[in-house]
Amino acid sequence: MIDNGAVFPLFYLPPIAYFTEFNIYRPNIWIEREEHFPKQTYRNRANIYSPDGVLSLVVPVIKGSKNHTKIKDVKISYDFRWQRMHWMSLQACYRRSAYFEYYEDEFAPFYENKFDYLFDYNQQMLDLLLRLLKIKTELQFTETYEPLYPHAADFRSSIHPKKESDLAQKPYFQVFEERGGFLKNLSIADLLFNQGPQAINYL
Repeated sequence: MIDNGAVFPLFYLPPIAYFTEFNIYRPNIWIEREEHFPKQTYRNRANIYSPDGVLSLVVPVIKGSKNHTKIKDVKISYDFRWQRMHWMSLQACYRRSAYFEYYEDEFAPFYENKFDYLFDYNQQMLDLLLRLLKIKTELQFTETYEPLYPHAADFRSSIHPKKESDLAQKPYFQVFEERGGFLKNLSIADLLFNQGPQAINYL
């Protein structure tokens, strides 16, 4: 049983709200490893700012990864070239940002190398993001699935694409804000590529 701190799911290029909460609760962070895979969440999708507004990048998972599959056992599908599509989208959306080229070589391997499991992919992506954000913490992983954590903050379902974030977010410069205004709670990639080393101060 986790008596203090917070329980987080593993997301793909998580939204800014995730890291805001993460920063508050570290070093007592637990990563949920035993839950069943819920569909249509940030576990396999991220929102970025495109010329047409919000663009969702979805990592496809192998059919059969329905609700009865544990998150750590969900396999990534390579039936179509989603890595190429995601990387081309990130380049198209952020090539003009101040720091894309600064971080480009760090992100490229995630779109060149194949990963079998979504959990491993997200975990290595999180390790990279924490390093780039200069957030130092040791990650701990859940050993069993608990539906409730009465003595810890639980972010497994509260940070969700279909739920409006109540995060009070100050605007920062975004590449396409002249077209669509400031969009809040996008992927951390949006903050990193636009703010670079200042991202941690923003959080």
